[in-house]
Amino acid sequence: MAPPGSSRAAFALLGGVQVTLIFTLAAVAVPLPGIGVEFGVRREELILLSAAYGLTFAGLLLFGGRLADRYGGQRTLTAGLLVFGLASAAAPLAPGYGTLLAARLSQGVGAALIAPAAMAVLRTVFPSPAAYGGAMATWGGLSVLGATAGNLLSGVISALLSWRWAFAVPLAVTVAALVLAPRVLPAATGSHSGTGGSRSGTGGSRSGTGGPEHPARRPRLDLPGALLATAGLASASYGLVLTDAWSWTSGRVLAPLVAGVVLLAMFVGAERRAPDPLLPPRFLLDRRRALGLAATALTAAGTATVFVLFSLHLQDERGWSALRTSAAFVPFAVALLASGRVAGRLIGRYGAPVVTGAGLAVGAVGLVLLALLGMNGTVPYAYGLLPGFVLLATGVAASFAGAAVLATDRVPAERTGLAGGVHNTAMETGPTVVFALVLGVGGDTASLAVTAALFGTAALALRLA
Repeated sequence: MAPPGSSRAAFALLGGVQVTLIFTLAAVAVPLPGIGVEFGVRREELILLSAAYGLTFAGLLLFGGRLADRYGGQRTLTAGLLVFGLASAAAPLAPGYGTLLAARLSQGVGAALIAPAAMAVLRTVFPSPAAYGGAMATWGGLSVLGATAGNLLSGVISALLSWRWAFAVPLAVTVAALVLAPRVLPAATGSHSGTGGSRSGTGGSRSGTGGPEHPARRPRLDLPGALLATAGLASASYGLVLTDAWSWTSGRVLAPLVAGVVLLAMFVGAERRAPDPLLPPRFLLDRRRALGLAATALTAAGTATVFVLFSLHLQDERGWSALRTSAAFVPFAVALLASGRVAGRLIGRYGAPVVTGAGLAVGAVGLVLLALLGMNGTVPYAYGLLPGFVLLATGVAASFAGAAVLATDRVPAERTGLAGGVHNTAMETGPTVVFALVLGVGGDTASLAVTAALFGTAALALRLA
């Protein structure tokens, strides 16, 4: 258990790291064209560079969660920070495209260890279910805050300095986390899931785990499952990313997409036979958890869709600079912070399903406004974009907060790393899958309208649950 008075400092440290992981995802989004000019690379190589961090991040999250459950959150967190920090130091020094690509892939490896481990450590900082649920309500909004900060600051930094300086942020946070972690985080006294070795309250529970627990032993590492899950998620995600440049029937798209689907099908089969599976099949059958994960994926996808479409629209269609485009998202960030501050209290009063559904409904209204007015270049920003941005930010903050509580509710302490890995996997793969699908329906306006319809459908499902 965390020492008295240290929980806020521990949460601030872990939360700052989580924000930085998502910030890094968007760190090269705005300056990507400039990187292409500097290194003289083609569009498809820039697409791979943009996706590289997310590919290894999403692909290894389940395995990272299993490592946290086996070796403890503290140890896994430290290992991830070291990998992430070294990669963040190498990226700005990259002399060419290949080195930068390798650094981005390595950052994703470190992030896949950090994200589930941080959630496992968080469980020791807030050991009671009520306190942990309250912490998760705040935790849920940190990722969208990181994405917003990444879009804002990457444009500012690239305009005023260079894209290379964007990597100073993850490097500085990593160094600070490595220095401060031993002082503010609870000491690792056991080898299981960062819980200090304690199994109290779990009682060998079967709830959501798919089988009995074995307190006397560590969970075994499912290496075949880890390889299949990582390769399948990375391959399928890369195929979906390529739909930005090629049609769905192109061999460039179909080859990795089909390979990914086959590998994931093999993963499902292997998990059913494994004695200690990476992802127990019954883990996802809890209705509240499934709804929370779906809401997480959809909310992340809606936010990413708006960031991408309007970053391109404002620069390509309205002729705005990267700096002015970044400034356009400032009200989004302000509304996000304001809504996030009250989301936890609303969850405590009305429950996570109600708040998550209400957030999706409000977000759907914001998306409709952006579809009707935002893409119309003749409508001023104050009337065409600002109302939609504010409503969307308000909705996604509430949705992320409630979905994080639903996705981690009733998870035994020894499965906290697994829950963190699954939750972050939904957050990372959701944008790739949904964004690729909605772009296939037509233009930008249609994509926003379809995303709004998905938000509304999810809100209704939560209302009826």
